[in-house]
Amino acid sequence: MAIKRLAVYCGSATPGDPRYLESAREVGRTLAERGIGVVYGGGRTGLMGAVADAALAAGGEVIGVIPTALVDAEVAHKGCTELQVVETMHQRKQAFTDLSDGFLTLPGGTGTMDELWEAMSWAQLGYHAKPVGLLNVAGFYDGLVAFWTKMGEVGFVRGEHGRVLIVGDQVGELLAKMEAYEPHRSIFAIKREEL
Repeated sequence: MAIKRLAVYCGSATPGDPRYLESAREVGRTLAERGIGVVYGGGRTGLMGAVADAALAAGGEVIGVIPTALVDAEVAHKGCTELQVVETMHQRKQAFTDLSDGFLTLPGGTGTMDELWEAMSWAQLGYHAKPVGLLNVAGFYDGLVAFWTKMGEVGFVRGEHGRVLIVGDQVGELLAKMEAYEPHRSIFAIKREEL
């Protein structure tokens, strides 16, 4: 699968452990070096700002999508290649999906989880057939990966949908897996008697 742009989901906070910022910078730089544009939340702080700054410094395209309320709070990154201002978080997430060829999630908080789970849910249903990657920096997502596995073991996630979440510990490894992703059969395509 050819990836020209990725929606990058990550936190706007700056944790004390420097590995998180370093990984965000590495993602931004790596995507730019590979000619992959970044679509992200449009902020200038935390991991979000680190991804954008690194991608821009490496000559990459960076499209920020940010709600008006956050622009008014003066957290918008004014140096983006393009900054789209929307009214709602729903419009923001729809723009992420419309503008990207896949989703790459770094560590983050509640907003990052909301974005990740929506991308996964929409993939399962069939609203998109794009790869959903999770960069497990310093084991940050070990518990989430275990929980995803448990949902499959119990039967809340169908076997074929277990491949929706693509996990990697290194950005190069994760991008290779995402490029090799083959879409599964969506819930919309499954017959009623199979559900």
